[in-house]
This record gives sequence, structure tokens and C-alpha cells, in this order.
Amino acid sequence: MLDGPLAGHGPAPQSGLALKAGRLVEIGVIAPAPIANRRRLGLLPKLPFSALLLALGACAQAPTITTDQQITLYQSWVAKDPSSISNRTLLAGAFIQKTRETTDFGYLDRASKILAGVLSEHQDYEALRLRNVVELTLHHFSNAAEYARAMTVRWPGDVQSWGTLGDAQLEMGQYQAARDAFAKMLELKPGLMSYNRMGFFRFITGDPESGIQLMKKAVDAAAKYPENKAWCLVELGNMYFKTGRWLQAEEAYNQAIATFPSSHAAFAALGAIAAARGNLPDAIEKYKRAQSITPLVQYAGALYDLYIAVGKNSEAAQQADLIDLVTKLEGVANQKANRTISLIYANQNRNLPESLKFAQADFDIRQDVYTYDALAWALYKNQRFEEASRASAEALKLGAPEALFYYHAGMIANAVGNTDAAGKHLEKALELNAGFDFRQSAIARDTLKKMQLDSK
Repeated sequence: MLDGPLAGHGPAPQSGLALKAGRLVEIGVIAPAPIANRRRLGLLPKLPFSALLLALGACAQAPTITTDQQITLYQSWVAKDPSSISNRTLLAGAFIQKTRETTDFGYLDRASKILAGVLSEHQDYEALRLRNVVELTLHHFSNAAEYARAMTVRWPGDVQSWGTLGDAQLEMGQYQAARDAFAKMLELKPGLMSYNRMGFFRFITGDPESGIQLMKKAVDAAAKYPENKAWCLVELGNMYFKTGRWLQAEEAYNQAIATFPSSHAAFAALGAIAAARGNLPDAIEKYKRAQSITPLVQYAGALYDLYIAVGKNSEAAQQADLIDLVTKLEGVANQKANRTISLIYANQNRNLPESLKFAQADFDIRQDVYTYDALAWALYKNQRFEEASRASAEALKLGAPEALFYYHAGMIANAVGNTDAAGKHLEKALELNAGFDFRQSAIARDTLKKMQLDSK
């Protein structure tokens, strides 16, 4: 099973792949590609919590109509008045929200075309803001940062542009700049969008308790759409899970499903908890449920591990075939960056050269701690231990409470003969979350036992 960072790890995915009709695209951990080429078979990245929340904003009340109903309504408005910029931007925003809910990038294509048309006529604020969301979703981080920074100069009180700027900087590993942008958001307007961003920032910079409290505020602030509230509940659950609080995590995930029954991430997260508890049949059912809603590549990776563990090799092979199909489609589409597939192959000890290529290509796009960790693991699996050690040190530099980071660091340290550091890192991983990944945590325990026996 994978880890996530926003990465999808145990409970939460780092990025994902939706196997629908079309081709693949990686987004959260996504590889950028011309939006016109992206279709339903696509990767959904774990974006900075609510990058797409920006599309429609957030408020503490439930929607009166569904996203599909909004699309139908706005399409009728555009048909009646094609020249109306406000009608077209409303429709683009609804398409972006639908992309969030379905991972169908056909909707993002449509939004992008609408926005391009609007901006060719007039530099409309709403169209500029939604363009930033599209750029961020496509992993065009430098473009997103440039556009958002220009908007903060023109509209210094625009909280959403500060959020987009911070999101892009976070992905590029510019943590101090991202913190400043999120702090500005909190100063301008404390609420869902600012709470969840600063909450995640605090979490990955080594202050999980503060991160959890801010994420609770984000949940309490609610959102205009149930899916967005459920998203925040899943992120809260991930923070609990990553710090070993399985009961609280389980409660948050169940609340997410009650809020938005199609929350595939919540079902997958419950699967990770079941696997951590040793209930592999239940874990399989939860991941199958998640995969039936949105077939992300990390769900196939998790099911592969689970089926192998229970002796269902034919079912495991089917999941491996899905992963390999994604890889082939990525190659055909010239999509080279995908740290999620990199981690899957590294964990499965197969296609290791491809694992490294995917990680290196992702690193060319963003240099955050999650990409450093994926790169370190791929380098380790390819027996490039010294390089892996340097990349792992970068992954650990913020003190993020990510058990996978410490597990990877421990295995790498052991490979270079630094047994003291290896033992400390492996113990730290299991201390944070003894079931961070049912398969990899078992390897961590076995490695520690062997090291202890060898030292006697």
C-alpha cells in the first residue's frame, strides 16, 4: 500500500489514477500535460487540500442543488446569452467542481476552453482565478505561482489568490514563502480555505497537534459542497492515522462518508485502518469499494499487496495488470512524472528502472518533501544508496510526522551501514504509527529484529 502526503499513503493517496474511458493523467502527483489531451483515464493528484475548493469558494451552508444541476442550469444561461462573462465563468467553475468529484478530466478540458475564451475578450477576475486553479491542477506550479502573485499585487485583499500562491509554492518546496502566503490568508479571512492550508503546513513542518486543531476548524467551517467538507474530514483522519490515533481517524472517515457517500478516499482510508488491525478481508472490501467509485492507481497497489497476503494470486495479478496498463498509457501520452506509480513499483520490487524514472521526472516538476521521499525510495530500490541517503535527508528536514519517511530512511541507513541511524529511524516510524502500511511496517519490524540479533 502507498503512503501519501497529501500523498496517499495508507489512508490517503498521494496522487491517483482514474481508470475511466480515455487516457491517464497524473495530477496530484500529477504529471503536467496539455489540458486538451487529458481525458477520463486520468490520475488524480492529491492537491494541496483545497486547491480546487478555490473554484467555487466555501461557506458554511449546504448546496441547494447538485453540481450536475448547476451545470445544466448554467448551460441554459449560456445558451440564452453566450456573451455573458459571468454565466460562462459560473459554468467553468461548476465543471471544475465536477472534475473534483469524478476525476473526469473531460470537465477540466471544458472549463479550460471556456476560460480561454473569456480571457481572450476581457481580463475578468473570476476567469483569472479559475485559470489559476486549472494551472495548479495540471501541476504547472510555476505558472500558477506567477499568475497568483500578479493577482495579489492587483488585488492584495484577495484571499483565494494568496491561497493559490501558497499551494504552488508548497508543491515546489518553497516552504517559508508558502507559510507567508497562508498566514496572509488567515489574516485576511480565517475560514475553511485558510484553516486547512495552514493546518497542513503545520502538520508537515513537525507540529501535528497544531495541524489537527486547524483542520478541525476547517471541518467546523464546513463548505458549500458536501464533497469539500468530506475532503477536509479525510485530511483530518489522515493526520490522526499518521500519528497512530486509529479510533479518531476511523470516526473522521466515517463522518466523511456520511457527509459525502461517494468519498472514495474515505473508504480507502478505512481499508488502511482495517489492514493495520490485521483484518485483511475487511481491508480488501473497503479498497474494492473505493476502487469501484474512482479507480485510483494507489488502490490497485493496495489491493495487490492485500491479495498477495491472503493468497489470492490471480486477483493480485489483475491489479498488477491495471498498474502496468497505467504505466503504458502514461508512456504513450509522454507522461513521465508520477511519484505514486514510482512508490508502487518500488514497494512491489518490480519495474525498478521505471520506478526511478517516474520519481526523477516528478522531481523535475516539484521538490517538496514527498517527492524527495519517493525519489529516495526509488534510488534505494535501484541500489543507489548514497544518492538515496541524500534524498531521504531532504525528506526528513521538516520533521513531518510521516512514518513512511522514517521507514525509508531507516532502510536506506541500514543499506549504507549506519545501523545506529537505521534503528532510530525504524523505531520512529513504528512509534508514529505501528500500522502505517501493513506490509512495509512488517518489514520494518523484521529488520529491527534482525539488526538486534546481529548486534549481539
